[in-house]
Amino acid sequence: MSGEFSADCFRAIANYTYDWESWHAPDGRLLWVNATVERMTGYTPEECLVMPDYPLPLVAEEDRSRITEILTAAQQGDIGNDIEFRTAHRDGRSLWTAVSWQPIYNDSGTHLGFRTSIRDITERHELKEQLRLHAAHLEQLVQERTARITQLEIHRRKMEKLAALGQLAAGVAHEVNNPLAGIRNAFALFKADIAPDNEHYELLELIDSEIERISSITHQMYQLYRPSSHDATTFSLSRAIEDVVCLSQPAAAKAGVTIDCESDQEEIQVTLPEGEVKQILLNLVQNAIQASPKGSAVRLEVGAGDATVSVAVIDQGEGIQPTDLPQIFDPFFTTKVGDSKQGMGLGLSVSRSLIEAMGGTIEVASQPGEGAVFTANFPVADPPGNR
Repeated sequence: MSGEFSADCFRAIANYTYDWESWHAPDGRLLWVNATVERMTGYTPEECLVMPDYPLPLVAEEDRSRITEILTAAQQGDIGNDIEFRTAHRDGRSLWTAVSWQPIYNDSGTHLGFRTSIRDITERHELKEQLRLHAAHLEQLVQERTARITQLEIHRRKMEKLAALGQLAAGVAHEVNNPLAGIRNAFALFKADIAPDNEHYELLELIDSEIERISSITHQMYQLYRPSSHDATTFSLSRAIEDVVCLSQPAAAKAGVTIDCESDQEEIQVTLPEGEVKQILLNLVQNAIQASPKGSAVRLEVGAGDATVSVAVIDQGEGIQPTDLPQIFDPFFTTKVGDSKQGMGLGLSVSRSLIEAMGGTIEVASQPGEGAVFTANFPVADPPGNR
């Protein structure tokens, strides 16, 4: 075999190359292109040879300026490798390709022009895009997990703080309760000796009510640290709600507020600690009454599902400021200003502690000026071993 290869032999080798090969004159004019161009673009080599601005018609419009820069650099003798761009197929499809180019010289060093080699990298680009999306998804998962861990850490610290605060409250309540019992007994004896028509008798009534209020506060402080653990019994939640409404009527009448109750069922049976259920609802109704303007109504809406029963307590008050909502269940936090008889901000904290102990939740929704909705979600039955 001869040691020399003919020009036709070189052309045959280039023509059977899998990549799209082009040979250009020093001024950039196309001299030859292999048959792969038709597979990748839909245009035949003959059509390409007569294109005045080859290869721009075969390039996606948004990448033509880049290819123009590459052709200019190639004419100046530069070398480039694996520059990505989009090729526009004749049938409207677009595929990702990468071009490499280098100058061509003869044995005497005369510049004959340059060659380009274009490779189909659609599959590679798809894999890169999949990796990018996968990395973005992992980053999102990491961010979500980090946010969740942060929330759990905040919650843990808050629980530790509440536990310490509750223990302190219980200790204070214990210390206050003993002398309070002595004051109450001594005052009862003193009051018994005062005739009702005495000019100061009304003050005695006020003192008596204040002693009772202190007693109620200490009781709430005990429950904040160690909620009572009443046994669950099966009872009518509808009847319990009626009892709560009945107990709340005097306070509602004094405030000039009415209480309406709506239920989608006449009878709802649950197996829960009845006393704690009533205490939770009583706290919510009393808060709604205190928040309601005179002449308005507090509405109770009861709905039952397969495993839960919800009781929504809706008022028409001023609503809760968005900045206050995250703290609304914190012990000793209250939005009731200007009235020392409205409690110490323990009712909601105790209520949430009680309902969570039985596997339920309390939710709040409010907009300033549009009232508030507190929804107590009770399980139909207290889970066995929950206490």
